[in-house]
Parts: sequence; structure tokens; C-alpha cells
Amino acid sequence: MSFSNYTMLTIIGCGIATWLSRILPFVLLKKFTLPKIIVEFLSFIPIVIMAALWFSSLFTPSLGHLPKVNVDYVLASLPTFIVALISKSLLVIVLVGVISLALLRLI
Repeated sequence: MSFSNYTMLTIIGCGIATWLSRILPFVLLKKFTLPKIIVEFLSFIPIVIMAALWFSSLFTPSLGHLPKVNVDYVLASLPTFIVALISKSLLVIVLVGVISLALLRLI
């Protein structure tokens, strides 16, 4: 099975776009300083992204019905939330969440 030229160009183009969107902000921010209000605003973005991912995992949408609660994710969220209050470390919070969900799925 071989890729066509358009497929390879698409893969390369997507790779370049992904690379630029992740690297370019770091390169630009090394040369410029942002105003304090923008830095404060940007400090909340990781929290908002994590909350959005969390809420979208808790509920399973179904057309014509109310969303269903994903019980495994709710149960895994309980120890994760407690650890979040205690540690306030994003790495520890994510690790506890992943481990909690893995243990629930093993049961």
C-alpha cells in the first residue's frame, strides 16, 4: 500500500502546522514581554482546559435524551479531587486520576 503524493503533502503540511503552533509562541515570547494583565489571564487557561476535559468526560451525550453520567469517571474523580485540594500539583492530580480510573476498570 503506497501513499499518493497528496497524502504525503497533507501529512507533512499537518506536521508543520502542528509544530509551528506549538513552537512559535515560545520563540516569540522569548523576545517579547507580555503585559501583566495578559499573563494573569493566561495563567487560568490550563485550569479551564482541564475543567472542560473533565466535564466532557463525566457526561455521555445521547440524541433526544439527557446526558448520561459516566459512573467510572465520577468515582475516579473523588480521590482525584481530594488529592487536588491537598497537593495542588497538576502532575499529581493527573496521575491520581489516571490510576484511579485504571483501578476502577480492573475491578
